[in-house]
Amino acid sequence: MDKPSFPLAVVMQWRRLRNRWVEGAWEPWGVLPGEREEASPRLLVEGPDLAQWLYPGFRLVLHRDEAAGYHFNVTAQDPRVFVLWHEDGERGVPLEVTASYDEASRWLDGGHSVDGVAMPAEIYAWVGRYVEENYRPEPEKRIKPRSFQRPGRRF
Repeated sequence: MDKPSFPLAVVMQWRRLRNRWVEGAWEPWGVLPGEREEASPRLLVEGPDLAQWLYPGFRLVLHRDEAAGYHFNVTAQDPRVFVLWHEDGERGVPLEVTASYDEASRWLDGGHSVDGVAMPAEIYAWVGRYVEENYRPEPEKRIKPRSFQRPGRRF
């Protein structure tokens, strides 16, 4: 069975910093929903203090075992699409996207560059439907107080 996926493109932005040690910084700036025909990145904006590149061809794939991470994201005040990226020479390049807080946290724990961008309404509705259909919270387990255990098992 195929996993649900949503086509999108990532916009990476370079902006000049007012800093004597670093000229500028790359960061994911946004995602654009929908299929993009072109396969290679293209320059959208270029100026002395700002540049933006469009990276098409990404798919936001949803996995059933990440449903809790999607739920946490779509119920947050500011839902995000998380972009795993790295600097490749002179450019910031996106590698992967996710809507799961848990997956993004694992990427960060692995030492990768991960940034969240605003989740477009179209993607929010799609992930929200997936969460409604697939997320079932784990039942809370009651922990038996130690005072009710036999004396030899309390420690």
